[in-house]
Amino acid sequence: MVLQVTNPNNVKIYTVSGSGTRSIPDWLARRRKKTLKDDPEWRSRIELIQDFEFPEASIKVKTTADNKFVIATGVYKPQMRVFEFSETSMKFDRHTDAENINFITLSDDWTKSVLLQNDRTIEFHAQGGLHYKTRIPKFGRDLAYHFPTCDLLIAASSSEIYRLNLGQGRFLNSIMTDAVKGVNVNIINPAHQLFGFGTEDGTVEFWDPRSRSRVGLLTPQLSSSLGSENSVINAITTDIQITSMKFRDDGLGLAVGTSSGHILLYDIRSSSPWLVKDHQYGYPIKSVHWYNNAAGDKGRGKVISADCKIMKIWDRESGAHFTSVEPPNDINDVCVVPDSGLIFIANEGIQIGAYYIPSLGPAPRWCYFLDNLTEELEENPQENIYENYKFVTRKELTNLGLDHLIGTNLLKAYMHGFFIDLRLYEKAKLIVNPFAYAEYRQRVIKEKIEKERSSRIRVTKKLPKVNKELAGRLLEDEEKKKKKPNEMFVNPLKDNRFGQLFTNPDYQVDENSREFKLLHPSLSKKKNISDEDEDNYDNEKSESENSESDDDDSISSSRSEIDSDEDLITQLDKLRKVRPSSKLKDEPIRSSNTQSKKQINGNKSRKIEMRTFDSMDSNKAKASKQTFGDRLLRKKSRPEPYQINKVPFGGMEMSFKLEKKNKGQNGSRQENNSNDSNDNRRRNRRSASKNTFRGFR
Repeated sequence: MVLQVTNPNNVKIYTVSGSGTRSIPDWLARRRKKTLKDDPEWRSRIELIQDFEFPEASIKVKTTADNKFVIATGVYKPQMRVFEFSETSMKFDRHTDAENINFITLSDDWTKSVLLQNDRTIEFHAQGGLHYKTRIPKFGRDLAYHFPTCDLLIAASSSEIYRLNLGQGRFLNSIMTDAVKGVNVNIINPAHQLFGFGTEDGTVEFWDPRSRSRVGLLTPQLSSSLGSENSVINAITTDIQITSMKFRDDGLGLAVGTSSGHILLYDIRSSSPWLVKDHQYGYPIKSVHWYNNAAGDKGRGKVISADCKIMKIWDRESGAHFTSVEPPNDINDVCVVPDSGLIFIANEGIQIGAYYIPSLGPAPRWCYFLDNLTEELEENPQENIYENYKFVTRKELTNLGLDHLIGTNLLKAYMHGFFIDLRLYEKAKLIVNPFAYAEYRQRVIKEKIEKERSSRIRVTKKLPKVNKELAGRLLEDEEKKKKKPNEMFVNPLKDNRFGQLFTNPDYQVDENSREFKLLHPSLSKKKNISDEDEDNYDNEKSESENSESDDDDSISSSRSEIDSDEDLITQLDKLRKVRPSSKLKDEPIRSSNTQSKKQINGNKSRKIEMRTFDSMDSNKAKASKQTFGDRLLRKKSRPEPYQINKVPFGGMEMSFKLEKKNKGQNGSRQENNSNDSNDNRRRNRRSASKNTFRGFR
């Protein structure tokens, strides 16, 4: 296994172990181990500490005072494992009855240790195994050991700090703090033995072990929006807890981690922090460490802090970011091997993470070979472990017709599917779809052709999805205006005020609506003229042929009335469903007689009628120029030869009052002029034997 290397902020970090959970299933790993014994790459891999892992997850990891052993606790089942550096292997493992919360060593090596369990028990382990077990009244959260007095300090979910004197073998009077909810962490200053208790209320209490009294109270204050990491914070933020603390070896520095993801660096002689660092994730800080004399940054001191997501290394004076490590699993604890660049990370994965940072410090003495091998064994392209197997789901098995193999040795169940031999998968796929290769080849050829076509230079107009036709018309208008330099034109597509008109679907213009057609008659006619002309022409032709014979009598009987009243002309046009064309608009209004003749004679030569101008024509011309209201008043003022009445259900009735013709000059002239037309009309009209008006002449 070659080393994986990352380079955040130009700092190389080598992942010695703990790159994640197992990359292959257990059954496949066991099979591969048998076949890889003769593989030189497998035999030359680096395994820093053999079996440096737990079945499920690791909780805490710490090195002993003599730097010869590393002790770790994890699950499942709850157990403690001791690894020896000189042998680079596990020395022993010891199972416990409950899950471990924290542990400390009472001696320089692993032989004497104290474990705080999550079932309110404290276990004392010696070299031979479990030595003694006792219980505390509340659930414990942290513990520390004061060597001068042999007092074991236990922080719990109460305001009391339990004191168990190991010399006398009994509990002493508890330390009563002002915490209401409980104490999360307790530490001891290595220089002058000052006690520090971080509470769930967000305060830090300092106690003197000689007088057993509180000598100071610190209330970390945070602002809701940090402007600078170097600035001193004065605004108060409530509802924060103290989750981790660490004294510096000089006895004056204190690092405080909060539940909001901030680290505050204090001088215990001052109540204000000199630096506030934000992890930017908002998770509680789980571990804080001081690191002196970094090898790669001119010997400047660093701070190593970690939450469940990331471990960051930054400068303790300026807060400048140095580098960071982001494991694939959640972080539980961080252990820095003293005077080296090797860091152990207990996480929710199977393997305990081991990361080597040459810029932070050299390799430990027991693994000095890391300095020579890191650059040689950087991650290189390697063979895929799944090359001989294919992962398929149950649905894919059904489609391939291999669902009957479930439960046999040919399928290995894994997660939500199965591993199948690649050769069997290819054969089954070929049987189900024998033309798969031909389809794949055609698809590849088509993609290449489309790629070549897209590389050609084209002038394309990118139109929006909303109101595409309106945008196209605006672009055409803009191009026309550009040709005329004297005219100015503002395109709404480029105006921010009309941006939603072409992006929001709520502003889509419905060009089929009645309002749009009334406001834009020309656009609606251009859009529908190609579809309507042919249909209207056929409909008009058929309707005119059907109504020609039925309307001859009505036209002949009411010719005089139609000529004198323009409203009846419009009503008849509506009844006959005649669509006025552009040619008829330009021609003068002719009598119904001439129109009927033109329809009947069709292709015959057109006769030009000479009409004499009289006073009646002038009156009609004047009447046509009047408004509708004036004409209506005029019609009411004079008696009409007919009367129109409305009937129920939207109908209308028209009653005529026939008058006798005058036998004067006018009458004789009308008779003479109408003889020819009456004769022609009699020849062409249909039989009217049942017409009641036949006798009136």
